Amino acid sequence: MRKFIGAILTLMVLVSCKQTKEPVDEIVEVEPIEQPPVLHYGFNLEEFNVVWDTVRRGDSFGELMLKNKVDYPKIATISENYRDTFDVRKIKVGKPYLILKSKDTSEVAEVFIYQDDKINYTVVDLRDSAVAYKSKRKVKHIEKEVGGIINSSLSEAMDNLGVDYGVTIALSEVYAWSIDFFKLEKGDKFKVIFDERYINDTIYAGYGPIKAALFEHKGRTIYAFPYVTDSLKNILDYYDQDANNLRSTFLRAPIKFGYRLSSRYNLKRRIAYYGYKVRPHKGTDYAAPVGTPIIATADGTVTESTRRGGNGKYVKIKHNSIYSTQYLHMKAQKVKRGEFVRQGDVIGWVGMTGNTGGPHVCYRFWKNGRQVDPLREELPSAEPIVDSLQADYMAHIQPLKDQLDCIEFIDPTPEPEETLITYNQ
Repeated sequence: MRKFIGAILTLMVLVSCKQTKEPVDEIVEVEPIEQPPVLHYGFNLEEFNVVWDTVRRGDSFGELMLKNKVDYPKIATISENYRDTFDVRKIKVGKPYLILKSKDTSEVAEVFIYQDDKINYTVVDLRDSAVAYKSKRKVKHIEKEVGGIINSSLSEAMDNLGVDYGVTIALSEVYAWSIDFFKLEKGDKFKVIFDERYINDTIYAGYGPIKAALFEHKGRTIYAFPYVTDSLKNILDYYDQDANNLRSTFLRAPIKFGYRLSSRYNLKRRIAYYGYKVRPHKGTDYAAPVGTPIIATADGTVTESTRRGGNGKYVKIKHNSIYSTQYLHMKAQKVKRGEFVRQGDVIGWVGMTGNTGGPHVCYRFWKNGRQVDPLREELPSAEPIVDSLQADYMAHIQPLKDQLDCIEFIDPTPEPEETLITYNQ
């Protein structure tokens, strides 16, 4: 009897377990979170009919606006009152632009966006009263470290490492006075730290200035670090690990590339046209195509920017109490009297004004008020960092130096492709 009752109880337990309902997940309705609109150039493009295009030959701002039903008074307002912000005469063929048109049946252009470059753009807002303003796209800076070994040239090594050619130029300019890049040796090494710029994380938008660099040439290691020594003039130079300035006081030529030394300083020059009489030539001539940029060979203040007689259009710069330079026969000057210019700044363009038989710049060099031959002068080095800033400079460069030291040198020479050898059967 007891066994029978026990069996009944066991059966009841099993039945009750089978009848136990499975737990049901409770369904809770959650209202969707409203996502903020995605803005482009500060506008929600979904609110407009959008036209993407580029400036074509023959296009003008006025014609583009008239075709898109903008009233002439608004066009005139932008053209006349916002010339400093957006000079409508200078829109360039090939530049992208957007026109944001109303979504109603009129489809009137309400906003014109002109892309100056990948980062900078100009907005012409034609709603209500017409206004124009400049803005920038958000840019992400990603720091990049590169170290390489040179087998033929710096440009080839950098290219094989996937570095923008502009960084190669920037690095060569940093070391222009310390290293002859036409005489690099196989096995020379370099390291460089710089930023790459990206729009929307994917669109490459160029590179930033060099943050730090190292070059090994002929067994000598030269570091380079940017540092501002004059906060008022915001003068930035590159200095080595011992706080010495890496640049020379003067460049050797007033043109960077593509020139030819056509006539040297010569006090005993004789010219057939003048009956072989002595006609001293107190300048150094650099022949180059018309329009080639002319650069200041050293920091200084412009004392003259004018046109006079056989000199044609010229610029004269006072560098200090000892040295001055002059640049003759310009097509046009870019600087005015009283301006402070940095070494390497463009001050004008090669031309043929004044007495000249061909396009060139006549470069004249004064020392203590007397014209001398700059190619024979022992030019002084630029000043090192002053003692009062030495401690701050050394503290500033230490983490950068440590970072450079940790970068590995990579031989960027591509591996030769394997040749498949086949044998005749």
